[in-house]
Amino acid sequence: MQTSDMTAKMAEGHGFIAALDQSGGSTPKALAGYGVTEDAWSTEEEMFGLIHEMRARIIRSAAFTGDKVIGAILFERTMDGTVDGVPTPAALIAKGVVPFIKIDKGLEDEANGVQLMKPMPTLDALLTKAKALGVYGTKERSVINSANREGIAAVVAQQFAVGQQVLAHGMMPIIEPEVNIKSATRADCDTILCEEILKQLDALPEGQQVMLKLSLPVIPGTFDALVDHPKVLRVVALSGGYKRPEACAELARNRGIIASFSRALLEDLRAQMSDAEFDAALGEAIDQIHAGSTQKAVPVTA
Repeated sequence: MQTSDMTAKMAEGHGFIAALDQSGGSTPKALAGYGVTEDAWSTEEEMFGLIHEMRARIIRSAAFTGDKVIGAILFERTMDGTVDGVPTPAALIAKGVVPFIKIDKGLEDEANGVQLMKPMPTLDALLTKAKALGVYGTKERSVINSANREGIAAVVAQQFAVGQQVLAHGMMPIIEPEVNIKSATRADCDTILCEEILKQLDALPEGQQVMLKLSLPVIPGTFDALVDHPKVLRVVALSGGYKRPEACAELARNRGIIASFSRALLEDLRAQMSDAEFDAALGEAIDQIHAGSTQKAVPVTA
Protein backbone atom coordinates (compact mmCIF):
# COMPACT_ATOMS: atom_id res chain seq x y z
CA MET A 1 0.00 0.00 0.00
CA GLN A 2 1.17 3.48 -0.89
CA THR A 3 0.39 6.44 1.40
CA SER A 4 -2.57 7.39 -0.79
CA ASP A 5 -3.94 3.84 -0.47
CA MET A 6 -3.60 4.02 3.31
CA THR A 7 -5.39 7.37 3.41
CA ALA A 8 -8.24 5.95 1.34
CA LYS A 9 -8.46 2.90 3.60
CA MET A 10 -8.64 5.10 6.70
CA ALA A 11 -11.27 7.36 5.14
CA GLU A 12 -13.50 4.71 3.61
CA GLY A 13 -12.56 1.33 5.10
CA HIS A 14 -15.34 -0.72 6.66
CA GLY A 15 -13.51 -1.94 9.73
CA PHE A 16 -11.68 -0.81 12.85
CA ILE A 17 -8.20 -0.10 14.24
CA ALA A 18 -6.59 -2.58 16.62
CA ALA A 19 -4.67 -0.94 19.48
CA LEU A 20 -1.61 -3.12 20.12
CA ASP A 21 0.33 -0.38 21.89
CA GLN A 22 0.43 -1.17 25.61
CA SER A 23 3.65 0.45 26.87
CA GLY A 24 5.96 -0.20 29.80
CA GLY A 25 3.61 0.68 32.62
CA SER A 26 0.61 -1.23 31.27
CA THR A 27 2.50 -4.26 29.90
CA PRO A 28 2.37 -6.41 33.09
CA LYS A 29 -1.42 -5.92 33.28
CA ALA A 30 -1.80 -6.79 29.59
CA LEU A 31 0.29 -9.92 30.06
CA ALA A 32 -1.67 -10.92 33.16
CA GLY A 33 -4.88 -10.66 31.15
CA TYR A 34 -3.25 -12.92 28.56
CA GLY A 35 -2.52 -15.51 31.23
CA VAL A 36 1.20 -14.71 31.69
CA THR A 37 2.08 -13.91 35.31
CA GLU A 38 5.02 -11.79 36.50
CA ASP A 39 7.07 -14.84 37.48
CA ALA A 40 7.37 -15.60 33.73
CA TRP A 41 10.07 -12.93 33.32
CA SER A 42 12.98 -11.60 35.32
CA THR A 43 14.05 -8.62 33.17
CA GLU A 44 12.29 -5.85 31.29
CA GLU A 45 13.66 -7.26 28.04
CA GLU A 46 12.06 -10.63 28.75
CA MET A 47 8.77 -8.90 29.60
CA PHE A 48 8.77 -6.99 26.34
CA GLY A 49 9.70 -10.16 24.50
CA LEU A 50 6.61 -11.86 25.87
CA ILE A 51 4.27 -9.01 24.93
CA HIS A 52 5.82 -8.85 21.47
CA GLU A 53 5.15 -12.55 20.96
CA MET A 54 1.52 -11.98 21.96
CA ARG A 55 1.22 -9.21 19.38
CA ALA A 56 3.04 -11.26 16.73
CA ARG A 57 0.61 -14.13 17.36
CA ILE A 58 -2.29 -11.75 16.78
CA ILE A 59 -0.79 -10.32 13.59
CA ARG A 60 0.01 -13.72 12.08
CA SER A 61 -3.43 -15.13 12.97
CA ALA A 62 -5.65 -16.06 10.04
CA ALA A 63 -8.43 -14.10 11.78
CA PHE A 64 -6.44 -10.85 11.62
CA THR A 65 -6.80 -9.41 8.10
CA GLY A 66 -7.29 -6.05 6.45
CA ASP A 67 -10.87 -6.92 5.57
CA LYS A 68 -12.08 -6.07 9.08
CA VAL A 69 -8.96 -4.70 10.82
CA ILE A 70 -8.05 -1.69 8.70
CA GLY A 71 -5.29 -0.37 10.97
CA ALA A 72 -3.14 -1.24 13.99
CA ILE A 73 -1.37 0.99 16.52
CA LEU A 74 2.03 -0.28 17.66
CA PHE A 75 4.29 0.39 20.63
CA GLU A 76 7.76 1.54 19.51
CA ARG A 77 9.42 -1.73 20.54
CA THR A 78 6.81 -3.65 18.56
CA MET A 79 7.45 -1.47 15.52
CA ASP A 80 11.19 -2.17 15.86
CA GLY A 81 10.60 -5.93 16.10
CA THR A 82 9.69 -8.54 13.53
CA VAL A 83 6.92 -11.04 12.84
CA ASP A 84 8.39 -14.25 11.40
CA GLY A 85 11.48 -12.34 10.31
CA VAL A 86 9.57 -9.49 8.66
CA PRO A 87 9.60 -5.97 10.19
CA THR A 88 6.31 -5.55 12.04
CA PRO A 89 5.00 -2.61 9.94
CA ALA A 90 5.73 -4.56 6.75
CA ALA A 91 3.97 -7.63 8.18
CA LEU A 92 0.88 -5.50 8.81
CA ILE A 93 0.97 -3.91 5.36
CA ALA A 94 1.25 -7.37 3.77
CA LYS A 95 -2.08 -8.22 5.43
CA GLY A 96 -3.71 -4.99 4.28
CA VAL A 97 -3.51 -3.37 7.73
CA VAL A 98 -2.34 0.26 8.00
CA PRO A 99 0.39 0.71 10.67
CA PHE A 100 0.42 3.50 13.26
CA ILE A 101 2.78 4.09 16.20
CA LYS A 102 2.12 5.35 19.74
CA ILE A 103 4.44 8.35 20.25
CA ASP A 104 3.61 9.81 23.66
CA LYS A 105 5.92 9.17 26.61
CA GLY A 106 3.24 9.04 29.27
CA LEU A 107 1.32 11.60 31.29
CA GLU A 108 2.16 14.53 33.54
CA ASP A 109 0.60 14.76 37.00
CA GLU A 110 -2.97 16.05 37.02
CA ALA A 111 -3.52 19.82 36.93
CA ASN A 112 -6.75 21.69 36.14
CA GLY A 113 -8.55 18.36 35.96
CA VAL A 114 -6.40 16.95 33.15
CA GLN A 115 -3.14 15.17 32.49
CA LEU A 116 -1.02 16.62 29.71
CA MET A 117 1.54 14.57 27.80
CA LYS A 118 5.12 14.50 29.01
CA PRO A 119 7.70 16.19 26.75
CA MET A 120 8.84 14.26 23.67
CA PRO A 121 12.35 15.59 22.96
CA THR A 122 13.24 12.77 20.55
CA LEU A 123 9.98 12.85 18.57
CA ASP A 124 11.48 14.02 15.28
CA ALA A 125 13.96 11.13 15.27
CA LEU A 126 11.18 8.65 16.09
CA LEU A 127 8.98 10.00 13.30
CA THR A 128 11.83 9.77 10.79
CA LYS A 129 12.50 6.15 11.79
CA ALA A 130 8.82 5.20 11.73
CA LYS A 131 8.19 6.73 8.32
CA ALA A 132 11.21 4.86 6.91
CA LEU A 133 9.63 1.61 8.15
CA GLY A 134 6.41 2.37 6.29
CA VAL A 135 4.37 3.56 9.26
CA TYR A 136 1.46 5.73 8.14
CA GLY A 137 0.57 7.66 11.27
CA THR A 138 0.86 8.20 15.01
CA LYS A 139 -1.20 8.21 18.19
CA GLU A 140 -0.76 10.37 21.28
CA ARG A 141 -2.82 10.20 24.49
CA SER A 142 -3.82 12.76 27.11
CA VAL A 143 -6.46 12.29 29.83
CA ILE A 144 -9.37 14.50 30.91
CA ASN A 145 -10.74 13.79 34.39
CA SER A 146 -13.09 16.71 34.99
CA ALA A 147 -14.95 19.44 33.11
CA ASN A 148 -12.39 22.21 33.54
CA ARG A 149 -12.43 24.27 30.33
CA GLU A 150 -8.95 25.70 30.90
CA GLY A 151 -7.51 22.23 31.39
CA ILE A 152 -9.36 20.73 28.42
CA ALA A 153 -8.30 23.62 26.19
CA ALA A 154 -4.67 23.04 27.22
CA VAL A 155 -4.95 19.32 26.42
CA VAL A 156 -6.41 19.98 22.98
CA ALA A 157 -3.88 22.73 22.17
CA GLN A 158 -0.99 20.45 23.12
CA GLN A 159 -2.44 17.59 21.08
CA PHE A 160 -2.76 19.72 17.95
CA ALA A 161 0.74 21.20 18.40
CA VAL A 162 2.18 17.67 18.42
CA GLY A 163 -0.12 16.82 15.53
CA GLN A 164 1.45 19.62 13.49
CA GLN A 165 4.89 18.12 14.16
CA VAL A 166 3.61 14.77 12.88
CA LEU A 167 2.03 16.35 9.79
CA ALA A 168 5.35 18.05 9.02
CA HIS A 169 6.85 14.57 8.61
CA GLY A 170 4.16 13.61 6.11
CA MET A 171 2.38 11.35 8.60
CA MET A 172 -1.18 11.21 9.93
CA PRO A 173 -1.71 12.06 13.63
CA ILE A 174 -4.39 10.36 15.70
CA ILE A 175 -5.19 12.92 18.38
CA GLU A 176 -6.40 11.20 21.58
CA PRO A 177 -7.72 13.40 24.41
CA GLU A 178 -9.31 10.58 26.43
CA VAL A 179 -12.19 11.45 28.75
CA ASN A 180 -12.09 9.24 31.84
CA ILE A 181 -15.34 7.25 31.73
CA LYS A 182 -15.43 7.32 35.56
CA SER A 183 -15.50 11.14 35.62
CA ALA A 184 -18.41 12.60 37.57
CA THR A 185 -18.65 15.39 34.97
CA ARG A 186 -18.19 13.20 31.92
CA ALA A 187 -21.05 14.60 29.81
CA ASP A 188 -19.81 18.15 30.34
CA CYS A 189 -16.27 17.00 29.48
CA ASP A 190 -17.61 15.64 26.16
CA THR A 191 -19.30 18.94 25.31
CA ILE A 192 -16.30 21.13 26.18
CA LEU A 193 -13.91 18.76 24.39
CA CYS A 194 -15.97 18.88 21.20
CA GLU A 195 -16.02 22.68 21.29
CA GLU A 196 -12.25 22.95 21.83
CA ILE A 197 -11.45 20.42 19.09
CA LEU A 198 -13.67 22.32 16.63
CA LYS A 199 -11.70 25.51 17.38
CA GLN A 200 -8.41 23.76 16.62
CA LEU A 201 -9.79 22.08 13.48
CA ASP A 202 -11.02 25.40 12.12
CA ALA A 203 -7.53 26.83 12.65
CA LEU A 204 -5.81 24.03 10.69
CA PRO A 205 -4.42 25.10 7.32
CA GLU A 206 -6.53 24.15 4.32
CA GLY A 207 -5.67 20.72 2.98
CA GLN A 208 -4.55 19.31 6.33
CA GLN A 209 -6.44 16.54 8.09
CA VAL A 210 -6.10 14.70 11.39
CA MET A 211 -7.75 11.66 12.95
CA LEU A 212 -9.40 11.73 16.37
CA LYS A 213 -9.52 8.99 19.01
CA LEU A 214 -12.16 9.76 21.62
CA SER A 215 -13.93 8.12 24.53
CA LEU A 216 -17.45 7.05 23.61
CA PRO A 217 -19.71 9.96 24.64
CA VAL A 218 -22.37 9.86 27.32
CA ILE A 219 -24.93 11.18 24.82
CA PRO A 220 -24.76 9.40 21.45
CA GLY A 221 -24.17 11.80 18.59
CA THR A 222 -22.24 14.33 20.70
CA PHE A 223 -19.33 14.11 18.28
CA ASP A 224 -21.32 14.24 15.03
CA ALA A 225 -19.82 17.65 14.16
CA LEU A 226 -16.35 16.11 14.41
CA VAL A 227 -17.34 13.11 12.28
CA ASP A 228 -18.60 15.49 9.59
CA HIS A 229 -15.73 17.99 9.72
CA PRO A 230 -13.75 18.16 6.45
CA LYS A 231 -10.45 18.33 8.32
CA VAL A 232 -11.10 15.03 10.13
CA LEU A 233 -10.13 11.94 8.17
CA ARG A 234 -11.80 9.54 10.65
CA VAL A 235 -13.06 9.48 14.23
CA VAL A 236 -12.22 6.34 16.20
CA ALA A 237 -13.20 5.37 19.73
CA LEU A 238 -11.33 3.75 22.60
CA SER A 239 -13.05 1.18 24.78
CA GLY A 240 -11.98 3.10 27.88
CA GLY A 241 -12.47 0.25 30.35
CA TYR A 242 -15.78 -1.05 29.02
CA LYS A 243 -16.03 -4.79 28.47
CA ARG A 244 -16.36 -5.66 24.79
CA PRO A 245 -20.19 -6.19 24.61
CA GLU A 246 -20.89 -2.83 26.26
CA ALA A 247 -18.19 -1.04 24.25
CA CYS A 248 -19.60 -2.42 20.99
CA ALA A 249 -23.16 -1.47 21.96
CA GLU A 250 -22.11 2.09 22.79
CA LEU A 251 -20.07 2.28 19.58
CA ALA A 252 -23.07 1.22 17.48
CA ARG A 253 -25.04 4.16 18.87
CA ASN A 254 -22.61 6.69 17.35
CA ARG A 255 -22.69 7.09 13.59
CA GLY A 256 -19.47 7.45 11.66
CA ILE A 257 -17.23 6.36 14.56
CA ILE A 258 -15.22 3.15 14.35
CA ALA A 259 -13.40 1.29 17.10
CA SER A 260 -9.78 1.51 18.13
CA PHE A 261 -9.99 -1.01 20.96
CA SER A 262 -7.21 -2.59 23.01
CA ARG A 263 -8.49 -4.41 26.11
CA ALA A 264 -11.87 -5.06 24.49
CA LEU A 265 -10.07 -6.77 21.59
CA LEU A 266 -7.70 -8.86 23.71
CA GLU A 267 -9.83 -9.75 26.74
CA ASP A 268 -10.58 -13.38 25.73
CA LEU A 269 -7.11 -14.31 24.44
CA ARG A 270 -4.84 -16.56 26.52
CA ALA A 271 -1.28 -17.72 25.99
CA GLN A 272 -2.31 -21.27 26.87
CA MET A 273 -4.75 -21.55 23.97
CA SER A 274 -4.03 -23.78 21.00
CA ASP A 275 -3.65 -21.91 17.71
CA ALA A 276 -7.15 -23.01 16.69
CA GLU A 277 -8.64 -21.77 19.99
CA PHE A 278 -6.69 -18.52 19.76
CA ASP A 279 -7.79 -17.85 16.18
CA ALA A 280 -11.42 -18.62 17.06
CA ALA A 281 -11.43 -16.29 20.09
CA LEU A 282 -9.69 -13.51 18.15
CA GLY A 283 -12.04 -13.97 15.21
CA GLU A 284 -15.09 -13.68 17.45
CA ALA A 285 -13.75 -10.48 19.02
CA ILE A 286 -12.94 -9.02 15.61
CA ASP A 287 -16.42 -9.86 14.31
CA GLN A 288 -18.12 -8.18 17.30
CA ILE A 289 -15.99 -5.02 17.12
CA HIS A 290 -16.37 -4.87 13.33
CA ALA A 291 -20.16 -5.05 13.73
CA GLY A 292 -20.17 -2.22 16.27
CA SER A 293 -18.04 -0.15 13.89
CA THR A 294 -20.07 -0.76 10.74
CA GLN A 295 -23.61 -1.75 11.74
CA LYS A 296 -25.02 1.30 13.44
CA ALA A 297 -28.11 1.47 15.62
CA VAL A 298 -28.75 5.03 14.42
CA PRO A 299 -29.75 6.31 10.97
CA VAL A 300 -26.69 7.00 8.84
CA THR A 301 -27.15 10.25 6.95
CA ALA A 302 -25.51 10.94 3.62
